[in-house]
Amino acid sequence: MPLLHKIAGVVIVCAVIMGLVLPRDERGSEPEREAARAGAQTKSENEADKDTPARPARQGRTTHARPSPSVTVIAQARPEVARIRANELGQIPVLMYHRIVKKPEMSLDRSVQEFRDEITRLAKSGYVPITAGEFAAGRVDVPAGRHPVVLTFDDSTPGHFALDAHGNPAPDTVVSVLTEVARQYPGFRPTATFYLNKDPFQLGDRTGEGLKWLVQHGFELGNHTLSHKNLAQMSQSGVEKEIGDIEGQIVSLAGVHTKTLAYPFGSEPKKAAWAQAKTGSYRFNGVFLAGWRPSESPFSRDFDWRHIPRVRSEGKIAEDDCKRYCSTAWLDWLDKNPTERYISDGDPNTVSFPRAAESKLASRFRVYARAY
Repeated sequence: MPLLHKIAGVVIVCAVIMGLVLPRDERGSEPEREAARAGAQTKSENEADKDTPARPARQGRTTHARPSPSVTVIAQARPEVARIRANELGQIPVLMYHRIVKKPEMSLDRSVQEFRDEITRLAKSGYVPITAGEFAAGRVDVPAGRHPVVLTFDDSTPGHFALDAHGNPAPDTVVSVLTEVARQYPGFRPTATFYLNKDPFQLGDRTGEGLKWLVQHGFELGNHTLSHKNLAQMSQSGVEKEIGDIEGQIVSLAGVHTKTLAYPFGSEPKKAAWAQAKTGSYRFNGVFLAGWRPSESPFSRDFDWRHIPRVRSEGKIAEDDCKRYCSTAWLDWLDKNPTERYISDGDPNTVSFPRAAESKLASRFRVYARAY
């Protein structure tokens, strides 16, 4: 046998032996090894594990990675991440609004001016809105050093959104105020999630036009049940009908499914699974309560997509202990305790935090983690 053939035979035998004994990551192709290093094994959204939120991903993509058991050491964060003290395990305020009106009449009302003042405060303080769906899925994409905030509006009332005769948002509505503040403060993203009941925004025969306008301009539609009944007092069929009927209307009018649900009155049904998904009708990646504190980061081991707390928008008034638990009080507290607040590293594909906070990290996100 020619010498070259003998050498080739030896090489092949060695390659086979090494393939049998080397770890899986080492014997994969270069693209496979690169994907493993980046934690970038991708699935379609429909294949996603609905028991956990989506992994960090660029806007418009959902990346689902299965962490390798060999990933035990968290990578070092970039120097600039340490300089801005990024903390993507910090708390995120999810603000809950109801009616926005010129003159408040009920306890949950906020005036247009109160709303404008609070949104302006958020913009000045470095907050950037993301949608409820993005938050629940772990798609937190805001500039470095900024803080995500989720703006949610229950009951789809006319003060949230209305169209003028030319098809533009009416003045002094939520949408027009958000747009106005975004023009004044570059980097402030004009977006929000509107939780809809029947007859959204009382738009009548312009409902389809209005819902499509919102979707096309970066706003998000959420499910708040058809008639705002207390789900805790309903049977499985009743719960599924309340959620499924409004979901069907939204799909018919706007052409999109909702990604999240907000419980009316914050009340959970006897079995939470009834509200979380129904085959062929609805399936949520986040369920929101009417709670009294900021939410944990979606990358925290304490985050539960089935029970996401919100903070009522209100000043420091005595009613319902708003001196401690409503939006003004919590925003003040986060200002005074900046290490407790989510601070973005500017990269939606990593999760950065001080090394001392490592114990807070959910284990499935270790492949994305960067510590300093």
